[in-house]
Amino acid sequence: EVQLVESGGGSVQVGGSLRLSCAASGFTFDDYAIGWFRQAPGKQREGVTCISISDDITYYAASVKGRFTISSDNANQTVYLQMNSLNVEDTAVYYCTTWPVCGYSTSIRRYVELWGQGTLVTVSS
Repeated sequence: EVQLVESGGGSVQVGGSLRLSCAASGFTFDDYAIGWFRQAPGKQREGVTCISISDDITYYAASVKGRFTISSDNANQTVYLQMNSLNVEDTAVYYCTTWPVCGYSTSIRRYVELWGQGTLVTVSS
């Protein structure tokens, strides 16, 4: 089955850390770029970060650069998002998804729109 399955959300206090995982199945992992969007209550969905699996080129939104790190484990077909120095503005539902473009990568060979089920991250003061 073609799918992205997320895990790792939860609640944390300001300044804390969380790691999200996105397990991919049913497609050729390194043909794609995968990353996260997030949607906070009452706000539009925002692109957060992505990684081009074949060449490890990444993109980060300005709001998370220096605090979030995306990585991929090709053997396990999983993408990870390490989130550090979390603040209340990071509270949102985080969705793992395929990206048609990612940074300046020219190695993304395929794009089929896929979304994970979403995982809630809550940061409290």
